[in-house]
Amino acid sequence: MLAPEAGSTNSPEPADKTPLVGRNPGLFRKIAGMLSPRHPQASDAGPTYVEFGSFAEQSETRTLGTFAGVFSPVTLSMFSALIFLRIGYIVGNAGLFVTLLQFFIAYLILVFTVSSICAISTNGAVEGGGAYFMISRTLGPEFGGSIGTLFFLANIVSSALCISGCVEGLVENFGPSGYLVKGLIQDGHWWQFLYCVSLNTLNLLVCLIGASMFAKTTVFILAIVCTCLGITFFSFLYEGSLEVPVPDSNTLIQNSTFHAYGNYTGFHAYTLLHNFWPQYGKDYTANGELVTFASVFGVLFSGVTGIMAGANMSGELKNPGKSIPRGTLSAVGFTLIVYVTISLFTAFTCTADLMQNNYLFMAGVSVFPPSVAIGLLTATWSAALSNVIGGSRVLEALAKDNVFGPVLSFIPRGTWKGNPVAAVFVSWVLVQLVLFIGSLNIIAQLNSVLFLLSYLATNLACLGLELASAPNFRPSFKYFTWHTAFLGLIGTLIMMFVINPIYAACSILLCLLLVMFLHLFSPSKKAHWGSISQALIFHQVRKYLLLLDSRKDHVKFWRPQVLLLVNSPRSACPLIDFINDLKKGGLYVLGHVVKEDPNHLGPDPTLDMQLHWLNLIDHLKVKAFVELTVAPSVRDGLRHLARLSGMGAMKPNTVVLGFLDGECQQDFLQSSDSSYHSQDFGNDIFPLNSFSALEPLEYVQMMADVLKMNKNLCLCRNFSKLKKDTRRNWSKKYIDVWPINFLNPGEGDAFDTTSLFMMQLACIVNMVPLWSRLKLRVCICDEAKQTCFSMNSNGQSHVDKLHYLLRKLRIAATLYPVPGWNNVIESHGNHMETVNNLILQQTSDTVVTFIYLPPPPVDEGLAEAYYQKLDVISRNLPPTMFVHGVSTVTSTTL
Repeated sequence: MLAPEAGSTNSPEPADKTPLVGRNPGLFRKIAGMLSPRHPQASDAGPTYVEFGSFAEQSETRTLGTFAGVFSPVTLSMFSALIFLRIGYIVGNAGLFVTLLQFFIAYLILVFTVSSICAISTNGAVEGGGAYFMISRTLGPEFGGSIGTLFFLANIVSSALCISGCVEGLVENFGPSGYLVKGLIQDGHWWQFLYCVSLNTLNLLVCLIGASMFAKTTVFILAIVCTCLGITFFSFLYEGSLEVPVPDSNTLIQNSTFHAYGNYTGFHAYTLLHNFWPQYGKDYTANGELVTFASVFGVLFSGVTGIMAGANMSGELKNPGKSIPRGTLSAVGFTLIVYVTISLFTAFTCTADLMQNNYLFMAGVSVFPPSVAIGLLTATWSAALSNVIGGSRVLEALAKDNVFGPVLSFIPRGTWKGNPVAAVFVSWVLVQLVLFIGSLNIIAQLNSVLFLLSYLATNLACLGLELASAPNFRPSFKYFTWHTAFLGLIGTLIMMFVINPIYAACSILLCLLLVMFLHLFSPSKKAHWGSISQALIFHQVRKYLLLLDSRKDHVKFWRPQVLLLVNSPRSACPLIDFINDLKKGGLYVLGHVVKEDPNHLGPDPTLDMQLHWLNLIDHLKVKAFVELTVAPSVRDGLRHLARLSGMGAMKPNTVVLGFLDGECQQDFLQSSDSSYHSQDFGNDIFPLNSFSALEPLEYVQMMADVLKMNKNLCLCRNFSKLKKDTRRNWSKKYIDVWPINFLNPGEGDAFDTTSLFMMQLACIVNMVPLWSRLKLRVCICDEAKQTCFSMNSNGQSHVDKLHYLLRKLRIAATLYPVPGWNNVIESHGNHMETVNNLILQQTSDTVVTFIYLPPPPVDEGLAEAYYQKLDVISRNLPPTMFVHGVSTVTSTTL
């Protein structure tokens, strides 16, 4: 169990596997920006290899530029139903001051989040999946998958919101009291639901044709919306005082016999003063519910959540890293100017009664009323379509990443000519379910909370990358700092609860449940994407390691920090498992020496071995590190490991060696009746090595080397016999401690450093829940003989003194007098065999035995005889650990 006697041979990699990045970095960067790998998950594992056959596929799928691919869809999504249908609701209830304040808050959050999006999108190649792809590749599969799922749902809810707004505009313009044509279509709850179903189905048909067709028309749709907005602005400036009728759907202030009107005053300072402060009323589209700051902000924010519409199309963009920042930021700036201007115009010209009771008042004011209807319908319909297309792309990315395993396996198979048909159908069904909610303002709050959560995750991802000081986080977007990410994160978190505390709490809870579910069950958790958690852990561990000062160590807080030297893991599984129980939360290092000339030409043999050792640690479920070294001898390798293992104040204080014996080694990894059985480790990975090349002299020298380094020493033998019972139903009863130096017995053996260290280790094992049902026995000689434990000068026997010591050390052990010690003392010639027989007679019910290890002789000529004595003492015993301590490890003080 010490070390391999022959090193591993490794052939060099074929020349044709050399990563392109190693050959020509400039060429690689140029190619990486152009390619779109067929399998996203493959692009993140290991070196990047370029398939030149994918150029044609890339050119077919990536066809959109900045304006058509990002600016237009983002602008249309941010206008949606808000620009024509809810400005009156917002200004009429919140007043101009609070409206501008809410726009300021909303856009501040948006700008901070956009800076985070720009930072991620300019820090590497962005593939399909948009925000989900960026978050998952930063935060890892579990957190990224959960946020991606909620972001997909946010797009679904947003599509339903825009469809509801579009239907509301249809009814207000063509319903029984329509501004354009009265009675062209019917009104009522189920009629509106039918219209929603029809629009949703129209979106389905367009999506089935393909997103490229929609993308090509976004510029045309944006031109229509901007033209309608221009007509609206002109109408505000042109029209004088007007009476605008209240729609029939508002039954709060009118009925079938009485029809109400609102006043449009034209630009008037008096109107502005009355509209400057909040005047919260009732929402006639939500059964007269009282409007509040939170409900207004929920509706306002839901209208400006489209900042990721361009990022969602990342798979179709020619240059996502360039188009996403430029297109998104310019769209945010443009929409902000439009919203602030139209809010000012509305507050200057319309009374609060008009705005609160007629959300479509612009149609009554416009010099060309159809322009409002056209703008409203095109803006809301295009936003609904943009969201369902974006949502389907996110769902497709989730399925390709295997986040939910076989549940979504049909999504990639249901793709036709790059169009995720199956994902589109799933999105269509979910939008239909959300439409059952009915009220636009209620849907708006849910939509806002879900989008805020995805924005929170985006800011969290960037904040984590910045705080972790990851060297490869070098976004070319220069206006991002950790301050913007932090402010964006805090702002989104606060506003989530301001809008709707119940929705916010439920969405966060759902996100955490998804994180736990994906961590436990998702196949994608093994994906090599790189997780921000690893970078943050590294950052914090380094910081706290620097704070951990070895000069401040105190015996009260001592714990074993173990270096276990392992020859062949196949035969050492029970010992590795046992030391894991012994470490008591301390450092645990598995050391392995490859016996080979370090100057030998060729690759380091430990490079390929590291992964197998880490897999072994996972399989055995032990909390250990691995240290591998190459040395000309096992002794030299042990010196390397003992000196260099660990870091800072976390360095091994105890070295554990397997015993040098010639017993046949058992293969615990291949044996079918072994609890450590696994088919993942073939004989070529961890060969069973012989010990013929290691002589007793070198073995004893290794022991002396450990003690020279002032480290505790343990020798373990017969641990292949250890059968742990995971149900704690042990067939045997005891953990035995023998605090006697069998090579040179003395009265003070039980109270010296080695015995106290041995008792401490036994006590630690007994404290482990699995071992807690066993009884700890301290084996002492027969008191009646008094050959070993005589009375001291104070008349106190050594047994009483040992009782007192165990009580002071809080070690729950019983003293077990062992008969027959005189026979050992009086034996001649076969003294060690007599000791072995004495111990063997007491171990029929013993699980593990701890035996006092005397230091090796200084004279190397006596080394082999010393080793032979240890060999005879421990022969045929149960699992046995020889222990020698060099420092005080117990304390009786507080």
